Amino acid sequence: MAPLFPLFLFFIFSSTNAANPPSPGYYPSSKFRSLGFYQGFRNLWGSQHQSVSQDQSVTIWLDRTSGSGFKSTRPFRSGYFGASIKLQPGYTAGVITAFYLSNNEAHPGHHDEVDIEFLGTTPGKPYTLQTNVYITGSGDGKIIGREMKFHLWFDPTAEFHKYAILWTSNEIIFFVDDVPIRRYPRKSLSSFPIRPMWVYGSIWDASSWATENGKYKADYNYQPFIARYTQFIISGCSAYSPARCYPVSGSPSGSGLSGQQTMAMQWVQSNYMVYDYCKDPNRDHGLTPECWA
Repeated sequence: MAPLFPLFLFFIFSSTNAANPPSPGYYPSSKFRSLGFYQGFRNLWGSQHQSVSQDQSVTIWLDRTSGSGFKSTRPFRSGYFGASIKLQPGYTAGVITAFYLSNNEAHPGHHDEVDIEFLGTTPGKPYTLQTNVYITGSGDGKIIGREMKFHLWFDPTAEFHKYAILWTSNEIIFFVDDVPIRRYPRKSLSSFPIRPMWVYGSIWDASSWATENGKYKADYNYQPFIARYTQFIISGCSAYSPARCYPVSGSPSGSGLSGQQTMAMQWVQSNYMVYDYCKDPNRDHGLTPECWA
């Protein structure tokens, strides 16, 4: 998963800022058919810590013996990948709940990854949603994280919310309830994933870095730590699709974001973003050309 980098706050989060984002005007999740777990996924590890219900939603959990993870049955070279997720309330420090793209098993040691990760927390403090993109396929052996972190404008433990990644040949866009929160454009071949990736979900112990830079660890007096996933969306070009397969869209124009979507994203970043790797003065940006501008 994503490597550890120092947490550096650039925006002040206010617990009283409970306003919702402006409407994005376009709702990509409504354009795709949702799937049950067995229609697109299989267990990867921790089968005894995974349960699939009759409606094919899946529950995974972590205790002191194991976590759990699942994986898509096919790799993809582009697409829209989403799920409705509900997180556990209370003490969840050190615990990572994730939904992400990766080709780690195909390219161990120099893989690509696009992450949505929920960093566990202590009571009274909000979850942090971490988005990350890193590419190590150049062969230089370096894992360069591109983290942007957010608090959310709702309680992610109270009910299910939609989280998604749109990956095309030109951009990666992260969505929360159809609101774009981050757009990562392709600037160069060396800073963008182009090899096929699978879709994953997991829950695991990342006590060394997950919560306030490792200050708070997983406490198994609060086990099990539970995450629930439902209404999966996997729509796009698989690695086996013909060359004429075109990437799906997350905007009414067919590419990029509309003006209304961009305004909604800017509102989220102004009000709820708590870390931007490009603005971290402690980071060496020599290998992140997208930050140079």
